[in-house]
Amino acid sequence: MTPDAITVEGLTKRFREDGPAAVDAISFAVPRGAIVGLLGGNGAGKTTTISMLLGILVPTAGRITVLGHDMLKHRFRALPLLNFSSPYVDLPGRLTVRENLSVFGRLYGVRGPDERIAELAGELDLVAILDRKTGSLSSGQKTRAALAKALINRPELLLLDEPTASLDPDTADRVRGHLESYARKAHASILLASHNMAEVERLCADVLMMKGGKIVDRGAPDTLIRRYGREDMEQVFLDIARGTSSTDSEAAQ
Repeated sequence: MTPDAITVEGLTKRFREDGPAAVDAISFAVPRGAIVGLLGGNGAGKTTTISMLLGILVPTAGRITVLGHDMLKHRFRALPLLNFSSPYVDLPGRLTVRENLSVFGRLYGVRGPDERIAELAGELDLVAILDRKTGSLSSGQKTRAALAKALINRPELLLLDEPTASLDPDTADRVRGHLESYARKAHASILLASHNMAEVERLCADVLMMKGGKIVDRGAPDTLIRRYGREDMEQVFLDIARGTSSTDSEAAQ
């Protein structure tokens, strides 16, 4: 059997030995080819979780397996097969978009990097800004450039933080369509952190809800909506964030 793209077991992170857990013994899996949402309010533990998946932070406890590789022992075997995008992590501003993509293409050992850059520029509407310095771009343009960087190596696993932040509705819709198409054609997996609940409902087959460093509920968007007796995921999100639901979500842990 093909292993899951991500398997997390008992993952914990404390930034001080005697401090609270930023991530508290969470376990979950992301199947191959699936788009899974990682949701929660500010401080819920999403960014810390993604940082541990990337190998940027070392867990206090627990195990992470990415694309069949133990990230605590063999993360350099997995890193060429995945990529990451966040509007909060800037690409080098003095380089043009083309130069940034070229650098990352070479770092990932992409064959025919110029052809891959041209392909991504067409798909993500970057042609007109390829030779502009990244630091001069608008927020939405930077978001698209960062997404192109995340796709440069045709990753088997994408970790995306707010992939449509600052995009207008038309561009955001096209980006979501591109992500759906990429996941389907490449049989790639995506772990998506987003505060856009309509985006989550459209893209995600499964959702992990975090609060206080724990996964407090999980399920397909329509399943969660029915479970909480709500009309959409935004209302479910508010129920969980505010602790106003009577649902026994601890059973989902």
